[in-house]
Amino acid sequence: MSAKTRNISTKFHSLSRRIVVQFCIFTLVISAVYSLISFILMYTLEDSFIEQQLQQEAAYLSTQYQQTASWPAPRSQSMQLHFSRDSLPDEIRPKALAEPERKEFFGQQGRHYHLYTVSAQPEVLLLAEVSRQLLVRPISGGVLQFLLISALLVSSIACLIAWFVSRRTTRPLKQLAALVDSAAPQQLPQQFSKQFASQFANDEVGILARTLEQSLGGIARALEREKSFTADVSHELRTPLAVIKNTVELWQSQQTGYQQNTQQHTAHPRTEPDADQLLITRIYDAAVQMEKTVQTLLILAREEHTAAKHSSTALMPLVERAILDNSMLLQGKAVRVQLCDSCQVIINANADMLKVLLDNLLSNAFKYTEAGEISIAFSDNCLLIRDTGPGIAADIYPHITEAGVKARHSTGFGFGLAIVKRLCEHQGWHMSVSSNHGNCSPVRISTGTIVSVGFSQ
Repeated sequence: MSAKTRNISTKFHSLSRRIVVQFCIFTLVISAVYSLISFILMYTLEDSFIEQQLQQEAAYLSTQYQQTASWPAPRSQSMQLHFSRDSLPDEIRPKALAEPERKEFFGQQGRHYHLYTVSAQPEVLLLAEVSRQLLVRPISGGVLQFLLISALLVSSIACLIAWFVSRRTTRPLKQLAALVDSAAPQQLPQQFSKQFASQFANDEVGILARTLEQSLGGIARALEREKSFTADVSHELRTPLAVIKNTVELWQSQQTGYQQNTQQHTAHPRTEPDADQLLITRIYDAAVQMEKTVQTLLILAREEHTAAKHSSTALMPLVERAILDNSMLLQGKAVRVQLCDSCQVIINANADMLKVLLDNLLSNAFKYTEAGEISIAFSDNCLLIRDTGPGIAADIYPHITEAGVKARHSTGFGFGLAIVKRLCEHQGWHMSVSSNHGNCSPVRISTGTIVSVGFSQ
């Protein structure tokens, strides 16, 4: 899946929107806490004011008692002096008796009482009915409504401020993200010059920009090295391989002419190839195999490979060609190759890429199968290649498609299936490998490997 596809399939979460939402939530919470504190403070101030009045009146009554040896009447009509809790009004007496430490009582018909102890021994109580002095409680509903409206208003203003602040704060990040997102790999050297990070201030975004500049510069240099390597390999390896092949073919044609002349003058012509011919044939086969390997690596390394167009391709001719090209790996082996009629299909794939894949998979199957059968079939838009070889050892099976992973007795370098995996990933194909290894169980079971390659519709 490409980066652009991932961006489309993944929901985008705007950083500025998140800042606004979090700032608004924070403001709402702070406003609610502040409103609660304000409401409690208003109640506390009201109670403190009433309590102060009671303390002043109690001090006056105590002073008069000390001077006259008798308790005078309270100066306020809303206050009464009681010498026992049993004499308190009926509506508050039970609570006063049950809770001696309580100072505030709610009566009937909106009456509200405050009780103050003037003297503990003997008990003298000053009771004040303060419903007419209350200011907060009668308007508590209006106060709550005012605080709620104020909180919403403050939150709205805060959200507006947060919107402006977030836009200004995230503008450099957006510029940096747009600059990086619009950069194609082949444009890195031109677009990300040394002045790239200088566009941003010396802050966290500037540090990020400088880090990206260094990283993208390294990527650009790596891409340039890859292009140079691809060109060098194309010139330095393919040319000598072509020379080797042409030289061998010239030698073989000369040998063929020499043998024809010899057979005309010899009564018993030789029908078996000599040691030199076998050696030259091996050199030619090795050159062909090296040419295929170089071709595969070049295809995977070139950037235009990712844009290779798929077309309607006949599978059967490509499979037959791959079998013939790798048939030398079956010489001297009791192996039967079964090409099923199901391969007589047309699939949507690039023919050159498919040939490279078939060469790698069939060369593996031919090389490691010493006896039995290799079958090639096509079912449910999947190519299936089965062999009766030794299978894949359990210790390397989970890593079989990684580069450099191979069996203990393998004569290769462990890059075949890794190349096939890369090829499938680039072409949008799906490859799976399953295997039975005879040494994994005390009971003798059939061995072999099945490689499945699924093609897109």
